[in-house]
Amino acid sequence: MKHSYKLAATIVIGIIALILQFIFGQPVIAQILVTGLGALMAFSMLIEMIRTLRSGKYGIDLLAIMAIVATLAVGEYWASLLVLVMLTGGDSLEDYAAQRAGLELKSLLDNSPQVAHHLVNDQLTDIPVTAVKVGDHLVVKPGEIVPVDGRVLSGVSSFNEASLTGEARPIEKPVGAELLSGSLNGDISVTMVVDQIAANSQYQAIIKLVKQSEAQPAHFVRMADRYAVPFTLISLLIAGAAWVFSGDPVRFAEVLVVASPCPLILAAPIALVAGMSRASRNGIIVKTGTTIEKLARARTIAFDKTGTITQGQLTVAKVVPLAHLSAAELLQLAASAEQQSSHILARSLVNYVGTTELLPLSHLTEVTGAGVTADVAAHHVKVGKLNYVAPQVTKSPTQQTAIHVVVDETYVGYIEFSDQVRPEAAATITRLRQLGLQQVMMLTGDQATTAQTIAQAVGVDEVHAGCLPQDKINLLKAVAPEQQPVIMVGDGVNDAPSLTAADVGIAMGAHGATAASESADAVILKDDLSRVARAVTIAQETMRIAKGDVLTGIVILVILMLIAATGVIPALLGALFQEAVDTITILLALRARRDRQPMVPTTISKLS
Repeated sequence: MKHSYKLAATIVIGIIALILQFIFGQPVIAQILVTGLGALMAFSMLIEMIRTLRSGKYGIDLLAIMAIVATLAVGEYWASLLVLVMLTGGDSLEDYAAQRAGLELKSLLDNSPQVAHHLVNDQLTDIPVTAVKVGDHLVVKPGEIVPVDGRVLSGVSSFNEASLTGEARPIEKPVGAELLSGSLNGDISVTMVVDQIAANSQYQAIIKLVKQSEAQPAHFVRMADRYAVPFTLISLLIAGAAWVFSGDPVRFAEVLVVASPCPLILAAPIALVAGMSRASRNGIIVKTGTTIEKLARARTIAFDKTGTITQGQLTVAKVVPLAHLSAAELLQLAASAEQQSSHILARSLVNYVGTTELLPLSHLTEVTGAGVTADVAAHHVKVGKLNYVAPQVTKSPTQQTAIHVVVDETYVGYIEFSDQVRPEAAATITRLRQLGLQQVMMLTGDQATTAQTIAQAVGVDEVHAGCLPQDKINLLKAVAPEQQPVIMVGDGVNDAPSLTAADVGIAMGAHGATAASESADAVILKDDLSRVARAVTIAQETMRIAKGDVLTGIVILVILMLIAATGVIPALLGALFQEAVDTITILLALRARRDRQPMVPTTISKLS
C-alpha cells in the first residue's frame, strides 16, 4: 500500500474514532478501531523491515513498531494514533519531497519528441523520430521540440535549451548553427539537416541517463541506516531505565514515542535527491546518490586533454594567402563556399568567420571527404584537400591540419586549424583546488610537448602524455589511498574505460550520446568545463546538509527521550513533538535544492 493511502486510511479511521468517543460516547469502540489500525500498520511495517534486512540494509523501523505496540499495550491509544499519523505522514512527505526534487529530471521524459516532419522534394511528411536518418532534411515548426541533433539549413529562430543546459535564455540559431534535440523552437519555422540519428542524439542520451538515475542509496544513506543499531540501543536503554526507576510501564511507552527515528529515515535520502535535482538544474545529470557522496569527498581529479581541457573543435589558427587575395578575402570566399557543408573543418571555418560575412553561393557540389566546389560572388571556388582542389600541386606547403583554396582555377592559399584551450579551464582548475582537490592530473594520448604546454596554461601540475586507455586506468588505480576518491573527466570513446575505473567518472556530454556518457557517473550537458567545479560544489553542500540534518535529528531525539524519561512529556504530547521534529528534518533536507553560489567565472586564456 502506498504511503499516501496509509496516511489517508489513518486519518479517516482516526476521525471516526474521535466521533465515536467524544460525540457518541463509545470509547471502547474507538479504542478497538485504533488498536486494530495500529496492529495492522505495525504488521505492515514489520514486513517492510524484513524486506529491508533481506536486501542487505539495516532498517530503523523497529523503534516505530515498538512505539506503536507499547502505547497500545498501556492503553495510550490516542498517542498511538498520533504516532501512526506521524509515521505515515512522514513517509508521504518524503515521497512528495522526492517527487518535487526530481521534477526537472522527469520533465525530460514527458517532453521526449516522437514525430519528425520530413522534407523531401518540398513535400512534408510526418515520420517516427526513430526513422530519421543522417542527412535527412526536417522542418521544426514554431513551439516544437527539435527531434534529433543537426544544423540549421534555412530560417533563423530562437531556441530555448533550458531542459538541456539549465539556461532559460533563448539562443538565436542562424543558418549553420548547431541544433540539439530537446531544445524548444521559438516563433519561426526552420529547416534543419540531421547530424545524428535519434538513438545518438542529445535528448535520447539524457533520457537514458535519467532512467539510470534511480533511487540507489549512497554509502552515506546506508550509514544513516546503520545509526539505527546504536540509536535503538540508546533508546531502549533510556526507556528501560525510565521504567525501572519509575516503576511505571507508561514511562517506557512515553520514551519510545519520541524515539521514533523518522529524522534518520528522511534526512539523507531527501537531501541527496534534492542535491541531484539541483545538479540537473545546473546542467549536470548525476546518476546516483553514491556519486554525490564521492564527489564531496574527492581529493584527486584527472582530465583528458582533447575535448575536455581543450575545446575539441578545431578553429582557425593561421591564414596564408599565396596569391593576389588578402587574408580576409581568402577567409570570406572559403567560408562562403563551405557554409552548407557538414564537415568539421567547414563548420569551424564558418563559425570563425561568422554568418553575417558569408556571400551567396550557387551550383554547390560536395565530394565527401574531399571538399566542395561552388560559385561565390562571380568566382568559381574550390575548398578542401590539396589533391582535390589543386592536384597539380604535388607538395603541401604546410604539415598542419589545413584546407586549401582555389579561386578561378588559381591556387590562392590555405587555412590552418588547431585545437584551443577552453577559456574557462584555468579558472575551473583554480576553483577545484579551492574546493579541496589536492592533486590535478592530465591523462592524454597526445605528444608530451603539446600536453605540457596546455598543462602550464591551465595550471595542471601532473602530466602523463602518450597514454593508451589501459595506461589511463593504471594511473588512476595507482593513486595513493590518501588521495582518493578520484574523479576522471573526459569526453571521447577512448575515455570510457578510465571513466569506469575512476571513483567518479564525469563525461563532457554536450555533443550527444557517446560511450563516455554511458560509462560515466555524471554527465555535463552544456559544453562548459566549469560545471565540473559546480558539480563538486553542489555535492559538498548537499552532503554537508545531509550530515548536519542527521546529527541534528539525533541530538533533538536524545534530548526529547531524556526529558520524556522524567515523565514530564505525556505520550500524546511526545507524539506531537515527534511530528514537529519530522517537519524540521524535511525542511532542513530540502535546503539542498537551493543554489547558493554563482557559476565559476571564466577567464580568457588562449594558446598562441
